[in-house]
Amino acid sequence: MLTIDLDKINIQDGQVILDLGCGKGRHIHKLYYFKKCHVIGLDLSFEDLQVTYEGFEKYPDISDDAERQFNLMAGDAHKLPFPDETFDRIICSEVLEHIPDYENIIKEIFRVSKKDAKIGISVPRWLPEKICWLLSDDYHNEPGGHVHIFKFRILKKAFESNGFSYLFNYYKHGLHSPYWWLKCFVGVKNDKNIFVNSYQKFLEWDIMKRPILTVFLEKIFDPLIGKSVVLYFKKNTSD
Repeated sequence: MLTIDLDKINIQDGQVILDLGCGKGRHIHKLYYFKKCHVIGLDLSFEDLQVTYEGFEKYPDISDDAERQFNLMAGDAHKLPFPDETFDRIICSEVLEHIPDYENIIKEIFRVSKKDAKIGISVPRWLPEKICWLLSDDYHNEPGGHVHIFKFRILKKAFESNGFSYLFNYYKHGLHSPYWWLKCFVGVKNDKNIFVNSYQKFLEWDIMKRPILTVFLEKIFDPLIGKSVVLYFKKNTSD
């Protein structure tokens, strides 16, 4: 289930796209088949990149299409290994909340994005995240865990202060917030809780089947308790 809507950043054939903090590949797998583009996934975790690569092996092989390429690389978002103005589009989903100096990452996103590039960003929404922190210290105290609870206006201002124009935002994954609240309440490391396991199976069923019922429920719950806030920006130009 994607958090960033690829249609919202107007991806076109021939573009070069960065999935910054690609994790196990949920966005970059979709990107590879979405348009005839060169997509690059960068992540700090080599193990997650291995999972992403294995995911590509499970999909139909269209590597004979020279216009469609992918690359995966391990790297640090604080110093991206790309020249200035490399990318037409950048997505960065559920990454900034892990990084103490997140404004440095925004500066790097600005540096490597082309003029008029569109950017899709997502982070945990303030209220659902705050509830998780109140319910459980283990939720965010793990190595590499969350170090920020973002208020929308603060994150929006950070991007605007670093050369981006705000376009719009919305909320996603309203059905996921109760799962994490329940998990935090019973203990995030409690893998045997029947209620947590049952809810997880429900979410997996929803992701695989996308029934009308859950699509309808998402339309209700996403604006109210969506787990993620998704923001879209455009790089300003000095011309």
